[in-house]
Amino acid sequence: MAELKYEITEHIAVLGESSRGWTKELNKVSWNDYPPKYDIREWSPDHARMGKGVTLSNEEFEALKKVINGEEIEDPEGDDVDEEDII
Repeated sequence: MAELKYEITEHIAVLGESSRGWTKELNKVSWNDYPPKYDIREWSPDHARMGKGVTLSNEEFEALKKVINGEEIEDPEGDDVDEEDII
């Protein structure tokens, strides 16, 4: 299996911490030398190991912020999407 290459280019926030010391974080991460994307996942204290997570493009992250703030977002076809449509 090929080695996974990653670099945390911007640490944004720690969202929580588990009893074993791992932290759930929001970061910008470059995976395999691609441009950095927003990333939410658990990290070991030394950031040498990670859990499964979610990676978001800038557009996806902006849509998520709008949903969290209770704003309407548009789907790719241009129709408004309500929060109820997503949940």
